[in-house]
Amino acid sequence: MKERLRRIAVFRALQLGDMLCSIPALRALRCAFPDSEITLIGLPWSRDFVGRFQAYFNRFLEFPGFPSFPERKPEVERFPGFIMECQKRRFDLVLQMHGDGSIINTLLPLLNARHCAGFFKNGNFIPDPARFMPWPTKGHEILRLLKLMIFLGLPLKGQDLEFPLAPSDHRALRQMLAKEHIRLQSFVCIHPGAQLQSKRWPAERFAAVADRIYEWGYDIVLTGKEEEQGLTRKIASLMHHSPCDLAGKTSLGALAALLKKSRLVICNDTGISHMAVALQKPSLVVVTGSDPDRWAPLDRYQHKAVYHPADCRPCGYDICPFGQPCAEQISTQEILQYAENFLLHKRKGLF
Repeated sequence: MKERLRRIAVFRALQLGDMLCSIPALRALRCAFPDSEITLIGLPWSRDFVGRFQAYFNRFLEFPGFPSFPERKPEVERFPGFIMECQKRRFDLVLQMHGDGSIINTLLPLLNARHCAGFFKNGNFIPDPARFMPWPTKGHEILRLLKLMIFLGLPLKGQDLEFPLAPSDHRALRQMLAKEHIRLQSFVCIHPGAQLQSKRWPAERFAAVADRIYEWGYDIVLTGKEEEQGLTRKIASLMHHSPCDLAGKTSLGALAALLKKSRLVICNDTGISHMAVALQKPSLVVVTGSDPDRWAPLDRYQHKAVYHPADCRPCGYDICPFGQPCAEQISTQEILQYAENFLLHKRKGLF
């Protein structure tokens, strides 16, 4: 796409990890159109994401949901106003980076943009055959989105993830630690939560890993959302040593500043995994129900995704009806082996 595009909208109404995986494609988009006004159409939380990634976005427009849209319950009464606002902004291009488009593509013509582009699922509605490409059913999420940039003729600008840290993020972390009377030295972050229970490694195994790492001389910091405080409290109760439980006590920026100071991040395959990659902090990612080919870190030098074959992966269940064999196959000893390689022997390259 070589014509001048003054106003571009990117539709990607997803969660943190999904948004971070889109950064390489967004970087290519911004470099191709440095003077364009780029708006993110996303979930409510993404307003802060736009504020953090001002290098790539100028504006934010909240998506109120849509029938069969899984990411949020539709606010039907707000939908006409959303459509009118999109039409008012007179986008030159709406870029559908939300996935295969099986739900969203039927909405795009209502936005009245001059052009729209993105992905489509074979056999489904295609808003513009010249500017929509088939959704790649295999491959990493980052690379799938970059294929769209190539399809549109935009030069790529690398595959690296980013998470800009501001002085206010470090300040928020210091203030929170002071309020909680916490002094951290050399520590490991353990993030045991995930949106679906089927994507969580068992709490007792996280506790066993945390205890052993504590005995190696590292403080243990448990992190998570406010709604995951029950999970982190359970892990703390299962431990023989006392961790620092910060679940629900950090803003996203303060959490990122905390991760930046850690020696190692151990987590499930969730948004924190992609934050660790973006912050260039070594990580061990326990992959249970999700698809490692799509979501595991591309950088195998500092990051290790630990998983075993599972025919039922990727899992769409909240609670696995089969006893979660994908999690049962991953032992505490396996995770500790990789943690020991990094923390005690400093052998990053083994990942």
